Formats: sequence, structure tokens, C-alpha cells
Amino acid sequence: SWAGARPEFRVIGYDAHGVAAHMGLLRRFIRVGDADLLVAELGLWGVRPDLEGLGLNHSIRVMYPVLQQLGVPFAFGAVRHALYKLVGRLCRNGLGTIVAGVRVRSTLSDVYLNLPPTRTEDVLVVVFP
Repeated sequence: SWAGARPEFRVIGYDAHGVAAHMGLLRRFIRVGDADLLVAELGLWGVRPDLEGLGLNHSIRVMYPVLQQLGVPFAFGAVRHALYKLVGRLCRNGLGTIVAGVRVRSTLSDVYLNLPPTRTEDVLVVVFP
């Protein structure tokens, strides 16, 4: 869903070896029940492989002031089930909540005549208040 997206905000952390971590934020309308709701989607989230396991995923805290300024009710990010342990560590102190069993429909980045223009996936959704 981030193919071609231009984040409104981007956080990039550097160290002596270059880019250490990065994250983007984009406001989107999502359907929650019967209502369209403007929220912040967090994505483009990455940590350089040699820094994995050092707790950099807690750097998401730098986004909280931005979320408050935007006045969105919450931010979310969709991740693969394989990342459950990673996001579980992030959420264990109340920083976020993991919601399983959510089916997310997103637009495919490439259009093919023999495929539908959207896909539906079963993902973990991480919600940040």
C-alpha cells in the first residue's frame, strides 16, 4: 500500500555508518465499521540489519508529538505475522496494541488485466493511541 506513496512526515535516524533507521507517516481515510475515519498510517519502517535487536523499534515514540499535532485519533501499521515478536516487544509497555484477525484491503502497486486491482490480506495491525 506504500508503493508510490509520499509520506507527509519522515523520520530518519543516522549514526557514524549512515542511515540507522527510518519511518514514514501518511494520513489516510480508513473504514472502521460503517464510518470513514482519518488516521495516521505508519510505514516504510526499517532498521539497518546490524542494529536489529538493540531496541530501536522504540524510536516510534518520536512520532507521538506529530500524531498529537495532526489531531488523529490513532495511528496504525500493518505487519506480517512473522513480525509478531518484534511488535510484541514494542507494545508490551502499553505503547501500542496488536490486533489480530484483521483483513486489510489495499491497492496493488502494479495493474494487470488478469488480476483484481486490490488484494485482501490477513495481517497484524498495530494501533498506537
